Amino acid sequence: MPGPKTNERPGTRAVLKHSGIPASKARQVLDLIRGEDVDRAAEILGATPRQAAVEIGKVLTSAVANAVHNDGQDAEDLYVSACFADEAPTLKRWRPRARGRATRIRKRSCHVTVIVSRMDDERLARRRAERDANQAHRARRVTESRRRADLSGRLTRRRTAQAEAEARRAEEELDIADDELSAEDELELEEDLAADDENEAEDHDEADEVDDQDGGDDQGEDGEDVGADGDEETDG
Repeated sequence: MPGPKTNERPGTRAVLKHSGIPASKARQVLDLIRGEDVDRAAEILGATPRQAAVEIGKVLTSAVANAVHNDGQDAEDLYVSACFADEAPTLKRWRPRARGRATRIRKRSCHVTVIVSRMDDERLARRRAERDANQAHRARRVTESRRRADLSGRLTRRRTAQAEAEARRAEEELDIADDELSAEDELELEEDLAADDENEAEDHDEADEVDDQDGGDDQGEDGEDVGADGDEETDG
């Protein structure tokens, strides 16, 4: 028994007339999204590196919009129930060849039709269960990643605190060493000043002794002169 005719298939449709894509190339892309839900079909078309995928993606978007706005359907409950490409008029052109001959060029086109329908209850229930399971799995992964991030943050903060404590301890040790060095320098300076004072006192004493000796020598010379003068007078 033949299936339903093209124009009698249930669902909401969108049609692209006179597309400049050959029907054979459009059918290769349509085979990828047939039977898929609209979200998955859009992902497949977005990842397909063909010009036909761009045109068919626009038709799919139009079909979903028609189902939502005209038929009151939920976009998340739709799937691609049917999609096909029919032959459209072919433009015939000519190309000159050798020896005055000509070759025919066929510029083919097609009509692209995408039909979306609501999924049955069993498929919707299975899809919702899969979605809930994926969301639960994602929630667990997010919770685990956050826990790991918190643990990593705690470890980082702990390591930072330890590094800061070590830096403060090193600064305190440096300050203590500087204080000890300063005290030692002060003691050395005081010892040097005391030694300088003692040296100055010794030098001063030596200078006084030298002055006393010089004064005694001068007096002795004066006495000799006086004695000599007295002898001369006595002789006179």
